[in-house]
Amino acid sequence: MMVAANLRLVAAWATALVSLVAGASIAYLPAAAAIPCFLWLLGVIIWAAFGVVHEAEELAERLGEPRGTLVLTLSIVIIEVALISAVMLGSESVPTLGRDTMYAVLMIVLNGVVGLGLLVGGLKYHQQSYNLQAAGSYLAIIIPLAVIALVLPSYTTSTSAGTLSVYQSLFFSLFTVALYGMFLWLQTGRHRGFFAPVGGAEATADADSGRALPHHGIAEGSTGRHVVLLLANILPIVILSKGLAKLLDRGIAEFDAPPALGGIIIAMIVFTPEAISALKAVAVNQLTRAINLCLGAAASTLGLTVPAVLLIGLWTGQPVVLGLSATNIVLLAVTLILNTLTFSGTRTTMLEGAVHLTMFLVFLVLVFSP
Repeated sequence: MMVAANLRLVAAWATALVSLVAGASIAYLPAAAAIPCFLWLLGVIIWAAFGVVHEAEELAERLGEPRGTLVLTLSIVIIEVALISAVMLGSESVPTLGRDTMYAVLMIVLNGVVGLGLLVGGLKYHQQSYNLQAAGSYLAIIIPLAVIALVLPSYTTSTSAGTLSVYQSLFFSLFTVALYGMFLWLQTGRHRGFFAPVGGAEATADADSGRALPHHGIAEGSTGRHVVLLLANILPIVILSKGLAKLLDRGIAEFDAPPALGGIIIAMIVFTPEAISALKAVAVNQLTRAINLCLGAAASTLGLTVPAVLLIGLWTGQPVVLGLSATNIVLLAVTLILNTLTFSGTRTTMLEGAVHLTMFLVFLVLVFSP
């Protein structure tokens, strides 16, 4: 395990240094070299993202829930913002990238990962229990943040369709950060118990699966060491994101791919490791942890990525289109309602998983055939 982690860091930092030396010239590689280069950068970034998840999970063992999951979701959001920023600050303006990425994250997490997780959990355990207060708290913040970020801009009249005025951008960013900040304060403070396992099968799943339970003073390595390793895995991703963004933008243009595909690729790069962690949690009957990961990812994306994208737009003078099309607004509304229904009881079954996966497939079809 240690050898693999060291090899991952060496590969990530070596690639990052080469990328820094290459600079803008990476965008002008011939097609025969651009494709392998893109695949290499993509693979290294995903590999480093798995390192981020590993170190965050080590910290989770020491910090406990929900702080451990919070470290993971915030680390992933840093990577997401870095990738979006790299494209937005590139030579060609991509005004819809932030919207497409956030929308893709919601569809992938709230329908794809949730659906597959509930389906796998239902097949193995028939029914799974979870902490209802956790899901309810997440949805209580996801719904208004999603409406503010992705729906309201399509109906405001101060600016052109899908965009916000300077005052709207500033105040909406302030409101979003304040609301998410209050949520984090409650999540890690007075209502911390809302996000802990409910007991019973879920509480003993660690022992049943052979996974070591958190224990202070015994776990290998110090907290500070894992924080340093977490940052060491994040930084090369931030550096490599600029080169990947240039090649991604060029590829979408040359292959005449749907513009939304860029956001989907970024969302998949960022959340693949976290999705795997959530599915692993479901497999050992830890549904509350899986919910913390999935719904926490959606909440942190809306709470932190939206202000970052708007501020970058204001700083660079680029237009930022956040408002969804009518079709996607309908699909988003159905997704939010469906999640509210799914997590309104105390147990989940395969049926909910199948319904969520169906909505995810509808999303994929609409990307290529709007």
